[in-house]
Amino acid sequence: MRLLWTQLWILLSHKSFLWLLLFINILGSVYGYDWYMWQLEITEPKFWIFVPDSPTATLFFSIAIIGWLLKRNFKLMEALALITLVKYGLWAVVMNLLTLVETGYIGPVGWMLIGSHFAMAVQGVLYLKNYRFSGWHIAIAAVWTMHNDVIDYVFGQMPIYHDLTKYSPQIGYFTFWLSVACIGLAVWSLRSRLQERQLKL
Repeated sequence: MRLLWTQLWILLSHKSFLWLLLFINILGSVYGYDWYMWQLEITEPKFWIFVPDSPTATLFFSIAIIGWLLKRNFKLMEALALITLVKYGLWAVVMNLLTLVETGYIGPVGWMLIGSHFAMAVQGVLYLKNYRFSGWHIAIAAVWTMHNDVIDYVFGQMPIYHDLTKYSPQIGYFTFWLSVACIGLAVWSLRSRLQERQLKL
């Protein structure tokens, strides 16, 4: 298993693959912002930054990748990327599956969203080895994430799934704990990295 991961990491960390991943994430961000355009048109400008959650997550990750390509670590972007990629990736998978249960159909676009958002979450975890964020970066990313939840479910700016509107309180509760879990993942990642560093001393 370790040998397989070592071989996979050689591919994942190769400069050519990182350029490909950067292109995919930038393309996904552009597509995502365009996807949310109709909701932004009916949203007060002061809330715009909080509406397109998934494309903003892939934008964070794109900036992190640019740092790796430059042999640098944009640490806050890495913390934001890990937490939001996993959070909104899994959130969208669950919402689309709930829509399928509720309506019996989500179509090719729905399945595309499930696949692409699951890939978002996976890529965030795959690059744990590259992250160099500290506790302060996690704290700032946590504030951003929780504040976004408040804007979404207190001020009603969550991504609109018309078929799931009646479940908004339950979805808000699920989203809160998903945020907590993703912040916990970032803390675990930091602790694991620090423990590994101490073992090498």
